[in-house]
Amino acid sequence: MNHLPALNHLRRADPVMARLIRRVGPCRFAVRAEGSHFHHLVRAIVYQQLSGKAAATIHRRFLELMKSDLPEPRAVARMDVRRLRSVGLSKQKAAYIRDLAEHVHTGRLPLDGIHELPDERVIEALTAVKGIGVWSAQMFMMSRLGRPDVLPALDLGIRKGVQLAYGLRSLPEPKRVLKIGAPWSPFSTVASWYLWRSLDGPAPEERTKLPKRVK
Repeated sequence: MNHLPALNHLRRADPVMARLIRRVGPCRFAVRAEGSHFHHLVRAIVYQQLSGKAAATIHRRFLELMKSDLPEPRAVARMDVRRLRSVGLSKQKAAYIRDLAEHVHTGRLPLDGIHELPDERVIEALTAVKGIGVWSAQMFMMSRLGRPDVLPALDLGIRKGVQLAYGLRSLPEPKRVLKIGAPWSPFSTVASWYLWRSLDGPAPEERTKLPKRVK
């Protein structure tokens, strides 16, 4: 991805962000292109609130249960919740994955054309599924769809990053994060990556993608 336009804009628009970019270094944010939209969302549900190693083990077992690296929504929707739980999923997560599969299989969640929807509609469509909240929808927009102007103001890492970068005495509320981040538009996604990256070096799940956190 060519991040130069985003970096040029952020440097001009906000001197604090300019210093952050200089300190963190080159932007390595990248979209997760492998797999399908459905698989990406299933994986996100599996990884919620778990360590990377534990989540990876459960995810691998799930794929083994489905006998496919890219299981079809129809097959997952037909899977008994008890069998889904046998791979290590909680009852809640098994139900979430089933609900997602049913939404996609029946067409209530049209993933094939979701890239054509504006940001607000993407969030509306995804949050209609149990287990997918606004945060998860924003992560999907950033890491899967590559939307350039997403600022997940509810995210604790973003709020901590803003607090540190701007020298705030207390953790900013989401509304203040949005106000501070207004100049970053239309490249808030890259700005968000830098805020995550500034906390401890790594940014997200794969340290060059996005952070791991429950919706």
